[in-house]
This record gives sequence, structure tokens and C-alpha cells, in this order.
Amino acid sequence: MLQTLTDEEKSWIAPQPILYDANLPGYVEMMKMMGEHASPNMPKAQAIKDATMAYFIYTNLQKDSVFIHYNGSYHSDNFEGINWYLKKYQRNTQIITISTVEQKDLATLEKENYNKADYILVIDEDVTKTY
Repeated sequence: MLQTLTDEEKSWIAPQPILYDANLPGYVEMMKMMGEHASPNMPKAQAIKDATMAYFIYTNLQKDSVFIHYNGSYHSDNFEGINWYLKKYQRNTQIITISTVEQKDLATLEKENYNKADYILVIDEDVTKTY
């Protein structure tokens, strides 16, 4: 499908071919979450977004500077998504990630949230949602 894009449209996304690893845990989990609605194209679409964000971060990095990129946690949790692609473009890029998790008990990080990011913000599971 990406081959049918115009040259201008192709300039808006990561260069093709876009690498894809269906075995990355985040993409595997996406397929599980979708259940009977799962399509192999869902994680591929996510991968295109991740690769594109990583590509444009890479092309805009400047030596001896800090680049801040805000994204939904799904795009960087467990050091996957954008991180995985950015490391493909420039292996030695230093990346620091922040994730937010919801928990009932704010005092102790639940095991399933270990190692999601370099820094993990724990918020009350009853917090008002705006999405």
C-alpha cells in the first residue's frame, strides 16, 4: 500500500522499506488486545508511526544538544517503538524515557510496570481521563 503513495506523501514518512519486527512485545500485545478484531496490519500501522517519529527525530538531532519529543507512552514503553527505530538509525543515541502508569496503590510500583521507562510517574487509577 505504501508503494502507491506519491513522492510528496512518501516524504512525510520514514524511508521505505520500513523495518518491521512482528515479535516485538508491544506489537505482540497489540494483537492480543485486539482479540477477534486483530489484523496483521494494525501493528504494522503502529510501526510506520514509530519509524516515522524516529526518523524525523534522527534527522533533526543536532550535535551537543538535547532533543525533547513528547509522545504517547505506547510509542516508547519498554524501550520499544520509537526507541527501537531510533537505535536502528543511530545506535549510540542516548534516549531517556518517561512513562505514566495508573495504579490503586501509589506507594509501591506494581511488578508489571517495572522497566517500562527510565522514569515512571505513578498516578491514581481514578484520575479523570480526557481522552
